[in-house]
Amino acid sequence: MNELSLSNRMQAILDNKQQIKHMEKGRYLFHESTPASDLYYIINGKVEVSKVVPDGRELTIRISSKNDLVGETVLFSQNPKYMMNAKMMEDGTVAVISKEALEEKIASDSHLAVEMMTWLSAQNRKNQAKFRDMLLHGKKGAFYSTLIRLSNSYGTEAEDGKIINLPFTNQELANFCGTSREVVNRMLAQLRKNNVISIKKGRITILDFDYLKQEIDCENCPIEICTID
Repeated sequence: MNELSLSNRMQAILDNKQQIKHMEKGRYLFHESTPASDLYYIINGKVEVSKVVPDGRELTIRISSKNDLVGETVLFSQNPKYMMNAKMMEDGTVAVISKEALEEKIASDSHLAVEMMTWLSAQNRKNQAKFRDMLLHGKKGAFYSTLIRLSNSYGTEAEDGKIINLPFTNQELANFCGTSREVVNRMLAQLRKNNVISIKKGRITILDFDYLKQEIDCENCPIEICTID
């Protein structure tokens, strides 16, 4: 379990079997701007959390997985609406948690309250780091930092570098950066030409981390902050 994931204390409020839902790949847990009364605790599977920007492009905010909570921005808000979309990236199982019930549990359980604040703080730090790269270094910074974060979340060491073990289409990579597939195509081609990455069977291997880090003025954040989840 990721050390910044929520622990099994969340199981204390999951005593109703009807709260468990099995979700197929491509199904949405919720859509942005719709009224919100529930949050979702991921038992297994991966969930893409994204937002549609004003010009219609999709920006992927994070990939949530086992022991993560999705929909957390509605907690302790009046007349809440979801701020993001949440879509299953693969078949999985989630627990549906009443917003009201979770708020009551947090208010009465100091240990859970501290755990939630720690987790929410980590999510905020991750988002700040991502937006810093996007604002200071544009599309290139967003893309290079996305590659680093994906490798930290899903990478394994190989003889020539680090393989990102989840295959992504170029459009999916573009969604992490709020840019177009064509822009990502060009950046990938340039990185391959410079021997910074290699691609085989849809999986990217990063060969030169130093190049990516130098290009975005990497601040060497703790690895638990520099992730895509």
